[in-house]
Amino acid sequence: MMRKCVVERKVEIMGEAINRIRKIDASVEIPNARAIIDTRNRIIHAYDNVQPEFLWSLVIRHIPELKNDIVKILAEYESRFDTESGI
Repeated sequence: MMRKCVVERKVEIMGEAINRIRKIDASVEIPNARAIIDTRNRIIHAYDNVQPEFLWSLVIRHIPELKNDIVKILAEYESRFDTESGI
């Protein structure tokens, strides 16, 4: 039960963070952003309808993919910043 709560909370945080990023800069392309935000909303508003198997699929498959996407995005921004600042 504790793991389920932790995963739910972390997904809520990720979904909220992605939602805020998109509001600040809509040009940031985060693959599956809408699905992540929708998942956050599902956990918050329909928590009684979230199955442990669904959460486990997030942990095993989707979160590692999201991590890889975010690493790429950060590398692109660092590269752009370095080029713009002349470093």
